[in-house]
Amino acid sequence: MNFQTVGTSPYRSGGFERVTGQQRYVADIKLPGLLESKLVKIDSAHAKILSIDTTDAKKVSGVRLVMTSADLPQPVPRFGPQIADRPVLADGEVKFHGEPVALVVAETTEAAEEAARLVHVQYEELPVAFTAATALDPAASLVMDPSLRPNDPLAKTNIFNEHHFGWGEIDESRADLVVENTYSFPMVTQFSIETHAFIAAPDRDGIAVWSTIQHPYWLQKILVSLFKLPLSKVRVYVPDVGGGFGGKQHAKYEPALVFAALKLGCPVRLVLTLEETFQAVRRTSCETHIRTGFARDGKLVFQDITANYLLGAYVDIADRVVAKGSYAGAGPYNVPAVQILSRSILSHTPPATAFRGFGNPEVNWAVESNMDEGARLLGIDRLEIRLRNLAKKGDKFIPYDKPSDGDWEQTVLRAAELIGWQKPLPPSHHRGIAIGIKLGPTTGLSYSLVRLLVDGSVIVFCGTSDMGQGARTVVAQIAAEELGVSYDNVQVVMGDTAIVLYDQQTSASRSTVLMGNSVLKACRSIHAQLRTRLAKAYRIDESEISVEHGMVKLPDRETPITELIKTALGKLGGEIIGVGEERKDAEKDYPLGGPACFYEFNCTAIEAGVDKDTGDITIARYVTVSDVGKSINPMQVHMQDEGAAVQGLGHTLMEHYIFDEKGRIRNLGAADYRILTTMDLPKEFHSETVENADGPGPYGAKGMSEGALLCVSAAVACAVGDAIGTTIKDLPLTPERVWVAIQAQKSKST
Repeated sequence: MNFQTVGTSPYRSGGFERVTGQQRYVADIKLPGLLESKLVKIDSAHAKILSIDTTDAKKVSGVRLVMTSADLPQPVPRFGPQIADRPVLADGEVKFHGEPVALVVAETTEAAEEAARLVHVQYEELPVAFTAATALDPAASLVMDPSLRPNDPLAKTNIFNEHHFGWGEIDESRADLVVENTYSFPMVTQFSIETHAFIAAPDRDGIAVWSTIQHPYWLQKILVSLFKLPLSKVRVYVPDVGGGFGGKQHAKYEPALVFAALKLGCPVRLVLTLEETFQAVRRTSCETHIRTGFARDGKLVFQDITANYLLGAYVDIADRVVAKGSYAGAGPYNVPAVQILSRSILSHTPPATAFRGFGNPEVNWAVESNMDEGARLLGIDRLEIRLRNLAKKGDKFIPYDKPSDGDWEQTVLRAAELIGWQKPLPPSHHRGIAIGIKLGPTTGLSYSLVRLLVDGSVIVFCGTSDMGQGARTVVAQIAAEELGVSYDNVQVVMGDTAIVLYDQQTSASRSTVLMGNSVLKACRSIHAQLRTRLAKAYRIDESEISVEHGMVKLPDRETPITELIKTALGKLGGEIIGVGEERKDAEKDYPLGGPACFYEFNCTAIEAGVDKDTGDITIARYVTVSDVGKSINPMQVHMQDEGAAVQGLGHTLMEHYIFDEKGRIRNLGAADYRILTTMDLPKEFHSETVENADGPGPYGAKGMSEGALLCVSAAVACAVGDAIGTTIKDLPLTPERVWVAIQAQKSKST
């Protein structure tokens, strides 16, 4: 197939504005009469609120409102994407360190900050459960009021939900080796460069909200429910977001801003500090107990997995994270028997939500580490043991779900080749390899509208959010390809629920596949209308005309669409409008609501140096290879995989929340919470793709950008384990942790 725009890497739409500082984020928006606000918090992870004195705060010059839960409708409204459990402001009790008890609104940020410090809160410290062990203790205080969970047999526990998946029968007697371990995955933050920000304003007889949210239409539904308004009266604006990574999927403080704006009759803005963002949102941490049964030849006999995911004080979308993240927890392997129990555990910690990988990296870390230990104990090459078990294309590795949709062995072999798996290594260097899989969206609905104008230029309207992943660019490329126009002549409109068409959400690596197919259909609707118009203009039958890749084939010639659009539209001019819809409905017989549209598959291989005197790890060479079907924009694909890899190295080597004995976060902000800098990056970085055009998206594309994060930890730990002769079971792999493991091995040998 001869592509013109697809498969090339034109400049990033919106990229110039981002790198030059011209991009207008929520914090840059100026509205007439805009007021600023600040959250009031207490230094406790769990406390009963005895009183809130706002007298001194209200005396500060410029203060317009100090709002507590007492100023809200009673009972205090609650919201959430899975269960309406989160109060707009703390209602009688603070359940995590950083939960706001009041909102101060003033004419300036400085006045709001001063007044927030003068809100006096008396409170009584309550017992705190901020680890899985303390939360599961029968004597632990309940995080969620049981009345919010009527008829739930788990309501009087801190287990919000239990998910059971699996097939076959676990029988240890059939295994020649059983490897049993418990692995821990840390609590980390998404760390978007743009912090969360919100504006709310009255809008005639409705409301308008500007937010850094990934899912504008989901926010719209939440606000409609809270304020009893029709959808047409709630308008959500989403300027292009400065990074999301899942942390900006769902509503946080927008409802509080709306209540304040309606009380005051003017717009109100809240911009979180980085420290406040740490307290507002994070990834689920997880403790995974796993038993893996192997035959003597390395073939898997069974996987028995129990994963305890630590949610937070409120559910957000985290229970869905737990279910979907653990569903394919046994990995992309053919395993005769699998048993998976994953628990969603409530705790007095910031609410967990989505994060790139959506719960899968937490379990993958355990599964792949156990594969390494099995290989070591059986004396089998670590690459070979994976290839012996890897599902081939068409294999139903989950017996009751979609079969493998890629030739995954190609991906693994290419990664092994790039890392030089069998080649000699420099002194003190070791290699590691791991594979991972994640399910794409199981449901979806995306609409788009494409306007082909009389001059041959194009406007695309779609509800996808561009968070820096390049959605605008990909959508523009598809439209340019289908309509035969220059990429420069395609304008993509996003970010306003009153203008763009509905899109369910921007997550699960869905945009290229679902929105991409929607735009493709809208363009092909234009093709059909063009054929009808040209048939009339040339007085020929429609069957004599075909349109493909921007070219019109007439009986006597082949001509670009752009040269025929004026003929098709006639003297009045105008435009041809196409509407596209891509729908994936839920299917009741599937545990997650339906089979995945596609699988994201990745193989990561690394070469690392391990300093046995200090425990320091240096990544000398990093390889990531993903099965993507078709790269619409190869450069963006590589950038996404490289970005995912760097994020994965963060939680692998250094990132983690630190709590004190009272459940308070002690390393808020960039100074005390380390992320990778350029000094920590791999010395060599290689990103490649396998493209067989076997995906469900445009031109055979699959969703991507999460896959390259799935197995980073296990690949690095594989190399470290090879270096020190043992498996480290806790992340991150800090120098101290590695050094301690080295000393423990020395003690065993003596």
